[in-house]
Amino acid sequence: MTKRAVYPGTFDPVHVGHIDLMLRAASLFDELCVAVYDHRRPTKSVLFSIDERVDMIQEALANPGNITVMPFTGLLVDFARRIDARVIIRGLRVFSDFEFEFRSALANQRLAPTIETVSLMTREENSFVSGSTVREIASLGGDVSSMVPPGVARRLYGRFRDEDPVLFSGSLPLRD
Repeated sequence: MTKRAVYPGTFDPVHVGHIDLMLRAASLFDELCVAVYDHRRPTKSVLFSIDERVDMIQEALANPGNITVMPFTGLLVDFARRIDARVIIRGLRVFSDFEFEFRSALANQRLAPTIETVSLMTREENSFVSGSTVREIASLGGDVSSMVPPGVARRLYGRFRDEDPVLFSGSLPLRD
């Protein structure tokens, strides 16, 4: 029996903490599906489209091995059932993440008792990295190259500079 897990998220944008968790989770399971949430009825705004977010993850995982990336909508547990995943992977960065993840895991357990949630602790060097932090720094012209894969940095700078992200190859200067 194949042990399949799903790692869901918005990934707006994907950052080094996400990539680290993807690779670590992929080493624990036969297959890992990175499930990118498609905000068709947005509860929060996103900077990048679903196709852009999927592309950025696929680009960052140049040799994905046992990792697939796909969009999903609706309830996570319904998606997990559809792809026959028995485990949901979640990341914990800071203590305040625990309360949210704990409640989500309990709700998912109520909806799908046969699907387990496994939480992986972030590596210390990634504990401050979040999508909102990355977006804010990039929007102000700060250097996010240590926080995101190179292709993501180019797209971020392109989005905020209104330039073609493919043509942008350097970091932006800090703004006053």
